[in-house]
Amino acid sequence: MKVYIVGAKRTPIGSFMGSLKNKSVSELGSVAIQAALESAKVTGHQVDEVIMGHVLSAGQGQGPARQASLGAGLPDSVVAHSVNMVCGSGMKAMINGYAQIQAGLAKIIVAGGMESMSQAPYLLPKETRSGLKMGERSLIDSLIVDGLTDSHYHYHMGLTAEQLAEEFVISREEQDNYAFHSQQKAIAAVDDKAFVREIAPVRVSVRGKEEWFSEDEYPNRKTSLEKLARLRPAFKNDGNVTAGNASGINDGASAVVLASDSVVEQEQLTPLVEIIGIGQSGVNPLRMGLGPVKAIESALAMAKLSLSDIDYLEINEAFSSQSIAVLRELSAQHAVSEESLLEKTNIKGGAIALGHPIGASGSRILVTLIHILREKNAKYGVASLCIGGGMGIAMVVKNTEFSD
Repeated sequence: MKVYIVGAKRTPIGSFMGSLKNKSVSELGSVAIQAALESAKVTGHQVDEVIMGHVLSAGQGQGPARQASLGAGLPDSVVAHSVNMVCGSGMKAMINGYAQIQAGLAKIIVAGGMESMSQAPYLLPKETRSGLKMGERSLIDSLIVDGLTDSHYHYHMGLTAEQLAEEFVISREEQDNYAFHSQQKAIAAVDDKAFVREIAPVRVSVRGKEEWFSEDEYPNRKTSLEKLARLRPAFKNDGNVTAGNASGINDGASAVVLASDSVVEQEQLTPLVEIIGIGQSGVNPLRMGLGPVKAIESALAMAKLSLSDIDYLEINEAFSSQSIAVLRELSAQHAVSEESLLEKTNIKGGAIALGHPIGASGSRILVTLIHILREKNAKYGVASLCIGGGMGIAMVVKNTEFSD
């Protein structure tokens, strides 16, 4: 059975405590779900299930995915659940939906991801519930603990990026250069309105007035190589990873509509891409940034393709050092030049410039990739992410405008 994506939309990405700070994660999810369904010309009554990636769930209320589903106008009869695979959550949600359709358990599934990092709460220590006898206690930042710190080694994700920078001998200059070019690509894409087809605007309140928020706001137009070079290391005194060559802390949501080949034909839906390969990997948590390498290899094997067959890639930019290390490994293992890979990877900028709302990024990069394939009349695309805790996830899609 073939599984198609018939709708793909995302919200604009908001900066930390920026334009989307007052929107709950479920509200953001609702916008993406509703827009994806509308673009697919699918009604809520046709949907079997909603699956949404989501990481920072503390304080967000019971069943955020269910909240998002109902908020998007889907009927009570449509079930919904969340998936937490850290940065890979949005893609894992889509893979789970794909698997359900493949197994004949569903015909149409909405899958994606959502995150409000701005609304991640501070927590009291666990022993507070049983009673504190004496002494001071500190608040716990759920954003850092649940989203950005490896629970096994108690390493911040930034330290894993430092690890790869040392292992692959990636200089500060190389990292800043990579980050600067990501910013330049993203700014050019925003200015060229290259994201318009994939973005669903969000209604926000600005100084008491309702406005439409419709453009990614994280790209930094004021940055330069000189400014990047002046930034201090963020995670290690003698390190090279800075706020400028790392991904952002952001808010946003994205969603796709998955459909079986039979329902596409029966309902005369317009498929955008076919999912032809999926892959996952586990690596040492301290080298988590390399997760995409093996995941991409597995996804390509399932699709019976080589890396040289791929027209465009979206590989999530957790950090410059991580992105460079992945490209180097892919280049070495698949006998493809690093330069040619770089030319077709994240052509509209990546998470360093656009932002990384962790639960949403897995589906966000696929939404962007789908629109790139359609716009460029390109056949094959790969989307992949590294995942905190030492994992990787990937998906290969084929543009349905190509019949063979």
